[in-house]
Amino acid sequence: VQLQASGGGLVQAGGSLRLSCAASGRTFSSYAMGWFRQAPGKEREFVAAISWSGGSTYYADSVKGRFTISRDNAKNTVYLQMNSLKPEDTAVYYCAALTGSDYVVDYWGQGTQVTVSS
Repeated sequence: VQLQASGGGLVQAGGSLRLSCAASGRTFSSYAMGWFRQAPGKEREFVAAISWSGGSTYYADSVKGRFTISRDNAKNTVYLQMNSLKPEDTAVYYCAALTGSDYVVDYWGQGTQVTVSS
């Protein structure tokens, strides 16, 4: 599976962005998918995940209620809608294909930069 993330950019605090991650390969719908982020000088951290069917979603506490993960298996794409953005959301965002019951990362996409100005 190859993953291509897009949709990052510069936005003011309180604004919104939608990230997309397009996957190649016919096995996309068999993977749970996730978004992670890495701020300068910090470890990469989990943001959100969605099951293969889209029926289950999971969020980091820091984004719960502001971010929404979704997927369209017909388009081989997973999305991250980010609302009420804060300066602390500034990071490089990565999508990932997850495997197993523990949602271990099997494939990483390249990152897309999100910068939130105060």
